[in-house]
Amino acid sequence: MNQATKRGGSVARTMRLWRTVRRLRPIQVWGRFWFLFYRPCLKVSPAPSNRDTLSTWRFCSRSASMTGPMTFRFLNVEGTLDSSGDWNRESWPKLWLYNLHYFDDLVSEGAMGRTGWHRELILRWAAENPPRCGVGWEPYPTSLRIVNWIKWVLAGNVLDASSRTSLSTQTRWLRKRLEVHLLGNHLWANAKALIFAGTYFRGREADAWRNRGLSILRRELDEQILADGGHFERSPMYHAILLEDLLDLVQLAGLIPGVIPDEEAVRWREKIPQMFHWLQVMTHPDGGIAFFNDAALGVAPSYAALMRYARLLGEPIQENALALLEVLPESGYVRLESGAAVLIADVGEVGPDYLPGHAHADTLSFELSLHGKRVLVNGGTSTYQSVEERLRERGTATHNTVEVNGTDSSEVWGSFRVARRARPDNVFWAEENGVLLLHAMHDGYERLRGVGKVVRIWRLDKNRLEVIDRVEGDLAHSTARFRADPSFEFVQKDEAAGVLKNENISLRWSVSGAVDVRIVPGLWHPGFGLSEGCQVMEADLSGGGLQTEFTWN
Repeated sequence: MNQATKRGGSVARTMRLWRTVRRLRPIQVWGRFWFLFYRPCLKVSPAPSNRDTLSTWRFCSRSASMTGPMTFRFLNVEGTLDSSGDWNRESWPKLWLYNLHYFDDLVSEGAMGRTGWHRELILRWAAENPPRCGVGWEPYPTSLRIVNWIKWVLAGNVLDASSRTSLSTQTRWLRKRLEVHLLGNHLWANAKALIFAGTYFRGREADAWRNRGLSILRRELDEQILADGGHFERSPMYHAILLEDLLDLVQLAGLIPGVIPDEEAVRWREKIPQMFHWLQVMTHPDGGIAFFNDAALGVAPSYAALMRYARLLGEPIQENALALLEVLPESGYVRLESGAAVLIADVGEVGPDYLPGHAHADTLSFELSLHGKRVLVNGGTSTYQSVEERLRERGTATHNTVEVNGTDSSEVWGSFRVARRARPDNVFWAEENGVLLLHAMHDGYERLRGVGKVVRIWRLDKNRLEVIDRVEGDLAHSTARFRADPSFEFVQKDEAAGVLKNENISLRWSVSGAVDVRIVPGLWHPGFGLSEGCQVMEADLSGGGLQTEFTWN
């Protein structure tokens, strides 16, 4: 590589960094320096006394993660905690270690039968994770662990004196290490933990924790939960996590009455029905979430599990039948349903301007279910590690949309970075003589010389889906992709037609206006650590645009 090429690459990386950083809020920039250099003192002293409760904690359904006394299965990978060094074992992915420090198994299915394991695990954590050292003391896992330990106690278990001291010490540390440089769901989790600890414990110190948590959540609630009920990071997975958080907080307020002001619980309750509706819209007929932005199965509770939890708590949530055309305007998602077909499309922003960390370059992508089965799917998410696979999964080519000139519609990079991003435009929807119509375009490729907007139109009725794609200006090399669920097979019967089938369902497909149509191997990632082979139909656009049609009986 010559010096000119190296300089060019360095300039490009610098410009990409600038296009990323310039959209951050000042507190995020300042907060990074504060978080890096500020090392507060930590008070280690006996825990405050705890408050009395009216009843015991009731859990939202969650799969167990402990498979043995010190053996765990996280992200579809099993590991054993053999020594104290394993809490921070470098050969294990960071997200796996995070899960190890969450202690989710304390509040999972069958937890009462594993009480002995849990008690030993808590003692080991307190003894083998000295204050401020290692992954476990990072604010996010600390926040989740504080909540899970308190839930475990509220369910009828007992922490010994050393573990209680550890719990209060963790809360003191968290209070001084709030993730103001990240904001979003991280700061929300910090606030929830402070509210839990400040409600469970008594005294002036606990009151200060609770009040700080409540003040943060009061501000974040209206910003992070959009008017359509969706979480502003536009990830169905994180949306479900935050919905469980609000249900937890409502339960906490009732379990220890007179501590959390009534007006706070009222505000939480006001958001919950909207959030349920949003999640219902973004859930496929198979009961799992749609894969837009960072989303995977097995991390957050499903819509059905959250509904059971709400009813267990006595929350009056009404489950209404969805309309044939459901629009989430602030989030930018639209659901079309006709006969046995359900289509969910992304026609919105990739996320908040200052916080697109969980965004994929998936603008104008969609997923399709038929007869309760997923047929066309986005690629999903299997890792958060900063590796090529993470970039591939976030890229446009792993989603059911149009890619131009081999580049991403939004400039995703690193694990959680976005520089230039696609902006949707001219979005409208209608019903015409029994046909559901959705139209949208985006400007993500206008940064390429001579390329204009990407335009997509969906038309759905009970037996047919038509997708029309057009790239304005210089077409360059544009490809539309349609990724099949692994249970389906694309069969190409001639140059531009064939069938898409599994054992029970068969769709006919045809393409017009394509330069070339081909079936290629692909991957689908239904969960972290999971990769399944699938097939992808690729169609290169001609100057007149592309029309892709799927029909079924």
